[in-house]
Amino acid sequence: MSWAAAALLRGAAAASAASSAAFVVPSAVGRRSIGAAGAAAATTVAAARRSSAPRYPTLGSGLRMVGSETTAAGASLTDEEREELEAAVKAKGDEIRALKDGGAEKAEVAPLVEELLALKAKLDPDSVKPKKETKKQPQQQQKQKKQNNQQQNKKKQSDDAESDFITPRSEDYSRWYNDIIRVAGLAEQSPVRGCMVIKPWGMSLWDVVRTDLDARIKDHGAENAYFPLLIPKSFLSKEAEHVDGFAKECAVVTHHRLTADPSGEKGLIADPEAELEDPLIIRPTSETMIWNMFKKWIVSHRDLPLKVNQWANVMRWEMRTRPFLRTSEFLWQEGHTAHATAESAVDDARSMLDRYASLCEDLLAMPVVRGVKSPSERFAGAEDTFTIEALMQNGWALQSGTSHFLGQSFGKAFDVTFQDETGAQRDVWGTSWGVSTRLLGALIMTHSDDAGLVLPPKVAPVQVVVVPIPPKKNDEEGRRAMNESLDGLVADLKGAGLRVKVDDRDYVRNGAKYFEWERKGVPLRVEIGPRDVSGGVCIFKYRAGKEGKESVELGNAAAAAVEGLDDMQVRLFEAAKERLAAGVTLGATYEEMRDALTNDEASGYPGAGLYLVPWKCDAENEDKIKEECKATIRCYPLDANEAGMAEGKKCFYSGEPATHMALFGRAF
Repeated sequence: MSWAAAALLRGAAAASAASSAAFVVPSAVGRRSIGAAGAAAATTVAAARRSSAPRYPTLGSGLRMVGSETTAAGASLTDEEREELEAAVKAKGDEIRALKDGGAEKAEVAPLVEELLALKAKLDPDSVKPKKETKKQPQQQQKQKKQNNQQQNKKKQSDDAESDFITPRSEDYSRWYNDIIRVAGLAEQSPVRGCMVIKPWGMSLWDVVRTDLDARIKDHGAENAYFPLLIPKSFLSKEAEHVDGFAKECAVVTHHRLTADPSGEKGLIADPEAELEDPLIIRPTSETMIWNMFKKWIVSHRDLPLKVNQWANVMRWEMRTRPFLRTSEFLWQEGHTAHATAESAVDDARSMLDRYASLCEDLLAMPVVRGVKSPSERFAGAEDTFTIEALMQNGWALQSGTSHFLGQSFGKAFDVTFQDETGAQRDVWGTSWGVSTRLLGALIMTHSDDAGLVLPPKVAPVQVVVVPIPPKKNDEEGRRAMNESLDGLVADLKGAGLRVKVDDRDYVRNGAKYFEWERKGVPLRVEIGPRDVSGGVCIFKYRAGKEGKESVELGNAAAAAVEGLDDMQVRLFEAAKERLAAGVTLGATYEEMRDALTNDEASGYPGAGLYLVPWKCDAENEDKIKEECKATIRCYPLDANEAGMAEGKKCFYSGEPATHMALFGRAF
């Protein structure tokens, strides 16, 4: 049963929107009450003056205290006039505060502020500073506030970097995601803005993904190659749609050397005499470079299909970044193919999409929706973009891999032709496809929990961590028995094809070891101590799927571990599959979707999810929906559309006959 069928059986989810009302005190009412307060204040001040207490009446929040010392203008006032002015100042201040508390506009309050300043000037001219000074003071305060905030943020980041605390998903999903990456030791920020350092544990995860996928790519018929990091700007300009799609993300090299600043003020500067005639782009993707080479490599139909793949890093300038999900530099593979016919190229693009989906489902235990992008969401320069979309725990989608049917655009742009069987010259057809380290972000958000990272066994760099509990120092016989049992256990586990690590660090307490490996997401922890050795057993503790510990005979440990890890892989996939089916709403109206998604932010959990709706393909309406509720078309799901689910239905937005079933939602 497909995810769409499962969601359809589940039924359409009902959506409701909560409304709230705000009460604002009318200005007239506020002023009447303020007048009463002012009269009371005047009476109080007069009574205070008649008493023998020192005359230091408070004129209101933020106003100066008036005592026996006055300016020359203030000294000319009689006691009666002073009392009247003090009462008027307090009453006017109370009136202004009441208006502000009631939500009054700035324009309504401004005349009253001027009246207050005039009253204060009569009472004490020194209390009202010239406008230039009052204007300058807030600027200084804002500057100081900004500096304080920066210092607090730096301290907060430093504290976060050293903290073991994981923010619960229900409190802030975005913060939880960053905390998981930190405590699991996957990556951290680099000195280069927008770029991350992938730490050994994170890189070992990518290594497992890369090894598995590389075998799938070779089975697809592609061969690995490597192409230059730098691409001439003139190459990028040859394909108009392509350059428009990437122009704002490109990092450009304009000079080929540095030199010392002659003035000595700026240190090293770009040498003015070393400016490049054709600036170089740090590759955002390699279509242009590779098609330039295809022109040399393709002559005859016998050279087709031609399929190459490269594992590389790319640069796409990003202003707002998230580790693994969106960084300026990231790691990926990119495949590029050339074909004699359009049918061959489309088959290649769809076949590679299926391989990506199998990678996600088989290795990462992450179900995906296979689909095709709307024209507005296609890769720059492509005729069709096929995609796999995954659902994260907060209800947002994550594009996890794409495969593009390029048509003949790049072939024509770079004049790549071949001689067919009849001797005629033909333009070639092309594809490109790729996945990146975004898959690691998808993996984290699909399975992890509030205790740390959760890794499906197939992708875990360490599938089993063995924690030996050593015998007492003087127990040599116990130590020999422990070493013999430990060596046999590890040999059996490795012999069963499992990736095993023995944590025998004697400077770390056992509890701390358990805590560390749980947070790193290792699927199975095996404990073995002197009493276990005597009993011929060891203790299993799974990261997810099974609660509590279980005692396993040493002779059966390897077989039990393989069976338990296989079961854990299946359990994680089934849980994610159920979440995907439950997270897709069918039959919703546009208003229901809009109300649910308008305030559905990345930090929320579990979130509103995705919406499968009948849709008439219309770029203008698509933009309107994106503006109204930030939702985008994630894809036109292949299974739903090939099954004809849109036939006879009306578009949920325009009311016109639907052309597709579209999957809408918020996305990373």
